[in-house]
Parts: sequence; structure tokens; C-alpha cells
Amino acid sequence: MTSDASLPISATAVTQIIDSPLMRSAGADVLSLALMDARNHSLNLFAQCQSALESAPGGARSLAKPLQLIGHIGWFQERWAGRNVQRGLGLLCDPTRVKLASIEPLADVWWSVAGSQASDAPLPDAAHTRAYLLETLESTLELLEKTRLAATEPDQALYFYRLSLFHEDMQSEALVCMAQALGLTLEPTWQRVFTAPVMQMREALLIPATRCNIGGAQLGGFSFDNELAGYALDVPEFEIDAQPVSWSQYVEFVADGGYDRPELWHSAGWDWLQGSHADQDEALSPGRRGPRYVDQISALSGAVLQTRFGRSVRMAGNQPAMHMTWWEADAWCRWAGRRLPLECEWESAAHSASRRGFRWGDVWEWTASSFQPYPGFVAGPQADYSQPFFGTHKVLRGASFATRARMKSLRFRRFELPSSDSLFCGFRSCAV
Repeated sequence: MTSDASLPISATAVTQIIDSPLMRSAGADVLSLALMDARNHSLNLFAQCQSALESAPGGARSLAKPLQLIGHIGWFQERWAGRNVQRGLGLLCDPTRVKLASIEPLADVWWSVAGSQASDAPLPDAAHTRAYLLETLESTLELLEKTRLAATEPDQALYFYRLSLFHEDMQSEALVCMAQALGLTLEPTWQRVFTAPVMQMREALLIPATRCNIGGAQLGGFSFDNELAGYALDVPEFEIDAQPVSWSQYVEFVADGGYDRPELWHSAGWDWLQGSHADQDEALSPGRRGPRYVDQISALSGAVLQTRFGRSVRMAGNQPAMHMTWWEADAWCRWAGRRLPLECEWESAAHSASRRGFRWGDVWEWTASSFQPYPGFVAGPQADYSQPFFGTHKVLRGASFATRARMKSLRFRRFELPSSDSLFCGFRSCAV
């Protein structure tokens, strides 16, 4: 897909492109359709959350979190596209320049991360928030059309529109994670969409030694700042699982007393397991015996019951185990005599072994790597996206079943604290 918007695109091609990784280099015409698609998806998800909350006793009081998240989506898009007088400069934009006023006077108070943390001002209701999202989208599309007609350097001029699209996709997945955390019962159609698939279990893969290009700018397209600057790295031969660790494999760890054996755990992980932590979004009861949302693990039958959007569901043995922390993934690997892959190994295997059965995209996958900048890193205009988290977070690679297809890039680096378990995350292992 070229970013030259003058080339004709068939209706079939558009349908295929707007939710595919080609959106990283899509032109303004297709980008406008993807922005509308993303907003429809976000609003439909929010409607599901709102309906589920308002039908539960006292549930309407819990609407604040989804409301803040959905409002933040519109705020971010307006902040970087609508209010940014240097939007056409892309990565060369000076983020300290004064921004234009918002169409909503209290937008920065309600929906910016800093504003919402510092203010006690009540959020507007759902109708007001929806109206803001529709109005900001309309404004964004008008600006994008002007860019399409006038841009001489499309990639630069389209940077903030692409950033807004991918930011919305990330936030809509966060909304799905929030629905799971709140125990919201979604409609059957949505339940089916957000279900981890059953995997065909394959033998581990031997990946030959290679010189791998890690990260790097996409020619004629969008990159997140932590994917830059790319570099070449010699990756020695290694063996890696063809798919993420399954529930049947994880049950064996539990049955063997994995949660009671401190020698299997990183010392900080063992402290976390005992409840000595301060970075969880909810209290962890000492005695945890499985990943988050697990109601029961039977060592005898191998059955796993996990709460999925408010319902206790029996998980298939060959579904990927998920909702575990980095500490749990690391402990399983120690128990199995294996290790988590480095992120360079994960990326190398995903590039070279897809035709040999390397399966990814079912769950986000923890890696052994701490989140660090690549050599030559320069923060993007959204300076707080990556830089504040270097050194404290762990890298996850891949995508989950709740990730929009256009977000699924082999170069994308997700990063979370090692105690994070609310996202749809799992792991695979490598031979020691």
C-alpha cells in the first residue's frame, strides 16, 4: 500500500486494508475510513460496557472508568491532530508549542492523564462524551481531507493521524481488558470475538544463528518511537516454542506445587506472590494458586475454570494460558528447565519461522527483556509514550485476540510492569 492517495483503490481492497498492518503506510483516503472504523468500534465497545454496568445493581456508579477512557481517546486525537498547529511536521513537530483551544473547555481537565489525576471535577455524562467523540472525529476528518489535497510529504503530514488511529486501537483493547476486570457480561457476538482460540500444538522450533534487523523505520510509513532506531544484531542459534504455553502445560506447574516453591521464583516475584506489592490495581490475596481470574485449577482432571467477562468458563487444555504476570511466566520457565525468550529472539523467530509453524497473535507474550531504548533512540513528539518506562517495565511481543489486526506488527513493543496481569497475556519458552 502506498501513501500516494491519488492511486485508485477498489472497495474490496479498502475493506482488506483498513484492518490490516498495511495501515502503517496507508494514504489519507483509506486512513479516513480507518479512523471512522476505529471510532465506531470504540463507541460500540463503550455501549456494551455501559449497558452491562447500568443493568447491574449500583453499576452506573462504576461507569467513570470507561467514561474517562473513551473520553481520553477523543482528547488525544484532538490534542495531536486538531489542536496541534505543527501537525504537518510529523516527527519534527515541537511538542512544547502552545496548542489551540479545545472544542470542549474542560477537555484537559476531564480527559488528559495529568488533568484527570489532579482534578476532582466530575466527568460529563455518556451522551456528552459521545458528542465530543463524534465532533472531534468530524474535525479530524476535515483536517485530513485538507492534508490529502495539499500535502507534499505525505508521511510527515499523516504522522499524527496514524498515531491517533493506533492510539485509539490500543485504548479500545484497554476497554476490553476493563470489561474483563469489571466482570461485565458482553453480548454473545462480542463474547465470541474476545475468546482465545484453540491452538494446534507443535514441537519446539530450532532457529539457526542469524544476523537479524531489529526494529527500524518502515520505508514510507509509521513507526512508534521505541521501534527506532533499528539495528542489526547477531542472534545465536536457539530453540523456541512454536506456540504460547497452553493451559494443560500450565496446570502441570500448579499440580507440582509451583506456587509453593520459593526456589522457582525471582525474589521480587516471590514477594509479589506473598502480597508484598504496591503496584497492583487490586489487592492480591496471599495464597494465589493461578493466573488472574482463575476460579479453579484441578490437578486431577486438568480442568481450568476462568472468569471470562463475568462468566465462569472451562478453558480448553490447548488454549493459551493467560492473565499471568511476568513473575508467573518466569517461575513456570524455571520449573520447566527453560527460559523466556529475549525480544530479539522472539522477533527473529516470528520473521523466519512463520512457515514452520511459529504461531503468534493469540495472546501478548512476555519476554525476558527489560524495556530499553534501541541505540540512537530519540523520543517522539509524544515524549511520555516510552521514555518514562525504560528500565522498569518488561517487554511483551505479538498481539492478543482483542488486538485490532492493523496493530499486529512484528516490530511492535508492548511494555508493562512485571506484576501486570489484567491484559490478555501469556508466554512461550526457550531451551536453556
